[in-house]
Amino acid sequence: MPEITSSLSLLALIALGAYLLGAVPFGIVITRGLGLGDLRQIGSGNIGATNVLRTGNRWAALMTLLLDAGKGGIAVVIARQFGPSDAEQLAALAAFLGHLFPIWLGFRGGKGVATFLGTLILLAWPVGLASCATWLVTFALTRISSLSALIAALSVVFWLGISGYSDMIALGASLAALILWRHEANIKRLLAGIEPRFTKKQ
Repeated sequence: MPEITSSLSLLALIALGAYLLGAVPFGIVITRGLGLGDLRQIGSGNIGATNVLRTGNRWAALMTLLLDAGKGGIAVVIARQFGPSDAEQLAALAAFLGHLFPIWLGFRGGKGVATFLGTLILLAWPVGLASCATWLVTFALTRISSLSALIAALSVVFWLGISGYSDMIALGASLAALILWRHEANIKRLLAGIEPRFTKKQ
């Protein structure tokens, strides 16, 4: 945990702003804007890039991925202008929670993988890149998006530890635990051997 040096009023404002930024459901905004329908009625019903890809529009999925990752990173960058590490880490957590529990969607949001990776890249870029690489390698080997996300999330504490970011381990472990919780249904399908794989056509 970082040392708390910022004022409580500043931390409260940063948390609120980061939450509201994280709560923007870019997947829904993009799919509706492109006339692809209501994302919550497509595929898994999730609002993230993986489900946007199920619409058949790869550009929409890519835009969703970049924007969902970017909102976490932007929250960290803004917080960095007003406070030290405690403000940055709080902004990362708040943006992540905003994506998971967006006020605009009745607190029913996404699984947070892109936002998780986006915040990591801006907080500790070696760890963020290592986590992204973990996701990519796992996906290349398995073609299972959920398993790739789970492995990347579970690896983050290890990457934080060996990279010298010990003050971020509590945050990394918390975000990873939330990702595992949000993937509960996926974990059950993985254990049952029925989790779908992505094919070249998707």
